[in-house]
Amino acid sequence: MTAIPVKRKRVLFICTHNIARSQMAEGLLRAFYGDAFEVFSAGTEPGILNPFCVKAMAEIGVDISGHKPKRVSAVANIGFDFVVTLCDQAREACPYIPGAHKMIHKGFDNPSLLTGPDEEILTEIRRIRDEIRAWIETEFIGTGLSD
Repeated sequence: MTAIPVKRKRVLFICTHNIARSQMAEGLLRAFYGDAFEVFSAGTEPGILNPFCVKAMAEIGVDISGHKPKRVSAVANIGFDFVVTLCDQAREACPYIPGAHKMIHKGFDNPSLLTGPDEEILTEIRRIRDEIRAWIETEFIGTGLSD
């Protein structure tokens, strides 16, 4: 008997520059729940991938070093089950994605605004990374929000 392939749900994470929060969320969901989700990220005004985020993710075994920031319009027509905005600015700039079945908003602090010594920045990015991971595990996956 042949197993019936299960269609993975498609998720798009959006933040303004697609250099930190959305990249970390994409990496986390793909690394820990990639069997159930096809994951993308994009930004309203893409920038350059934040090296502190790359380092913080590598510390937990998730490699996002090859991720490329991209504009929402580059992926908007894929057809997503879930579109998750991770900052208020992205929510306001992207009120509608064609074909999205469910829009979700969960704001997180902006790593791009961090200043100070490198270790202080990295400590704060770790906190944000861990908050995103906790939200994915307890809210998005844990409460059935992703159903």
